[in-house]
Order: sequence, then C-alpha cells, then structure tokens
Amino acid sequence: MYTIEPIGFIESPYKEKFAVPRQPRLVPSARARVKLSGAANCLESVREIEQFSHVWLLFLFDQNLQAGWKPTVRPPRLGGNDRVGVFASRATFRPNGIGMSAIELKGVTQEKGQTYLELGSVDLVDGTPIIDIKPYIPYSDSIPDALGGFAAEEPEVLEVNFSQQAQNKLAQHPQARHIIQVIKEVLGQDPRPAYKKGKSDTKEYAVNLFDLNVKFTVEALFINVTDIERF
Repeated sequence: MYTIEPIGFIESPYKEKFAVPRQPRLVPSARARVKLSGAANCLESVREIEQFSHVWLLFLFDQNLQAGWKPTVRPPRLGGNDRVGVFASRATFRPNGIGMSAIELKGVTQEKGQTYLELGSVDLVDGTPIIDIKPYIPYSDSIPDALGGFAAEEPEVLEVNFSQQAQNKLAQHPQARHIIQVIKEVLGQDPRPAYKKGKSDTKEYAVNLFDLNVKFTVEALFINVTDIERF
C-alpha cells in the first residue's frame, strides 16, 4: 500500500471542469499558481527552480477518483465516438487518477510565510492537488520528430463575440481587459462535448471563470457570449 500526500494545490481561474482547456498553453493569457503546503511550503524546497523556464506538474484528478476507470475511452479529438486504450489517451478517468502537464514557470513568490510558484497557462481546475513538481529539461523532454497520433494538430479556435449586455457588465470589472482575453481563449476552444463540435446549438451554456458565470451559445463557427454574472 502506498500513500500520496499533496505538496500543494492549484489556484487557477477555472472554477469547474467544464471551463478547463483540454491541454496546457491553449489559453496563454490565463495565469495560475501552485500554493505549496505542509513541509513543502518553504523557499528551500524550490531553491534554484527559477533556472528553469518550465516545470512538470504531477497532479490528481481528484474530482474523478470515485468514478473509477475503464480500459478504453472516447477521446474528444476523435469526436467522442471512437475508442482507444486509456493509456493511449490523456483521459481524466485513469487507474490511479494521476495527470501531468508541462507548464511555464513565471517565478517564485512568498507572502506572509506562504510560498507560491507563479505559472503560465495551465489546464487544471482550481483546487487541484499537486503531488510533485519536476523541472522540464529541454534536451531530454523535447522530441522534435515525435509523432502525435490522433492529436497531432492543434485544435481549431472559434471566434468569440460578446453581446452588448455582456460588454456592459464586463466594463464594470476591475480586470476587464485581461478577463475578456481569457474568456475568448477559453470559449474559443469550444468546451462543449466533442460530438457537438462544428455544430450550431440553441442551448445556452455557462462556465465559471474567475468570479464570473459566463453564459454563451454556439452558432456554426462562432461563440456568442450572451450574459455575464458575478458570483
């Protein structure tokens, strides 16, 4: 029997799984950080880490652990219809619920005894437990001629438009410019189920980002932000 204790937790703008991009760096304007905890919460544990531009984050899909797993999954990149082996995918339902992401490291900060790793674009929901952090080593971790299988190409990005009502409400937010850009990058990935990709939809969806509930509809290749409410 093995026991794994988190060494920190993610603080990100993604307040629910529906809002999270499917890979890191797809929403470059978003920022996040790791809040170190327990014995790892000290500057000594991250001494010299700022020599590296990127780090590997190993984390737990904690919201999925109770759901179990199956040997095959339906990746969104295959339209949610074709099955592949779980180990031929990055599915969130896995035998041990462990994921990893290569993330840009922006720096190290400390506030009132609390140590943080400041990060670039992540693909992790707010509160995700971090179980390890390792430096990204370019000469060994980057493989220029590697094959990407069914996920070789970057996903298509849709245009995002804001209704006048949404614009008026965003204008009152102190971080309006930054938040508008993050919303565009998140919704441009079309967070709907894979089988709805490329299809118009009369349903109104909503995602929780920052302190906002962002409502939207989809029309062909456009995302329309219909309304925005603050929590």
